[in-house]
Amino acid sequence: MLEFFQSPKLLEQVDYLVRNLPFALWETIYTTVLATALAYLIGLPLGVMLVTGEEKGIRPLPPILMRCLNTVVNLLRSVPFLILMVLVIPLSRLVLGTSVGTAASIIPLFIAAFPFVARLVEGSIREMDGGVVEAAQSMGCTPLQIITKVMLPECLPSLLTGFTNAFITILSYGAMAGAIGAGGLGNMALNYGFQRRHTFAMWVSVLVLVLLVQLFQTIGSWAATHFDKRLHRGGKKK
Repeated sequence: MLEFFQSPKLLEQVDYLVRNLPFALWETIYTTVLATALAYLIGLPLGVMLVTGEEKGIRPLPPILMRCLNTVVNLLRSVPFLILMVLVIPLSRLVLGTSVGTAASIIPLFIAAFPFVARLVEGSIREMDGGVVEAAQSMGCTPLQIITKVMLPECLPSLLTGFTNAFITILSYGAMAGAIGAGGLGNMALNYGFQRRHTFAMWVSVLVLVLLVQLFQTIGSWAATHFDKRLHRGGKKK
């Protein structure tokens, strides 16, 4: 056992982890945060539109437009992420001038994530009691007021749960992006750990990813519970 811990190969891996793990962790976090922010920039209003734009929604849109939106979302969601990364390489090269590296992975992450986010937001809004919207309409609220002051606040706990799921999914997508030269923990686990047979480095990278998922899941679950007014009402003392 002592010989294992003193082996040159293990010491080499430990030295590599000490020098590169902090930066790989930073790359993973910032690409996930940025890709999630961009995905919600498109996915949140798109998800709201998929509900409010229906024939019986608060702001009906032309049926042909709704069919096109649903088709685009379904098509993008049906493409496996590894294949999607390859398909958008020309777009990454056009926008960023390169198709490899950490920055280049943000575009496929964003394209893969925003349809997923749209469906999460759509599902959260559909769970809301329709009577709340009818009450707001009877008071003369505009569609924008209903969306911003009724729908989104009422669905906040479910939206936060969906946000947590989206964030963790994008984190796992980012790890897979290491297969095409993206940086971060995925690159460390795949290219340095697996391909070079540096088992210790690979397992440390995987362990850090697991800990990240646990951390963000805990924070997301706490936030969803904290903002759930139903739980606070039930916990009030008489």
